[in-house]
Amino acid sequence: MIRFKIKEMMSKKEYELGRRLTIGEVAEATGIHRMTLSKMINRRGYSTTTEHLDRLCAYFSCSLDELAEYVP
Repeated sequence: MIRFKIKEMMSKKEYELGRRLTIGEVAEATGIHRMTLSKMINRRGYSTTTEHLDRLCAYFSCSLDELAEYVP
């Protein structure tokens, strides 16, 4: 199963910005629907597109392995 580490990445970004970051802000900045982000964060085994992963990596300035991990 692939686990997305979006909440962890949001926490890092909050620290960099010095303020709270909402899912809505991430959705607006990436063009990914807020509900999709919520499902990626909360639903185990949620399947998404590579385009979404690409947009999130660009937004958080991270690599794919920082954004997602394989959990047996």
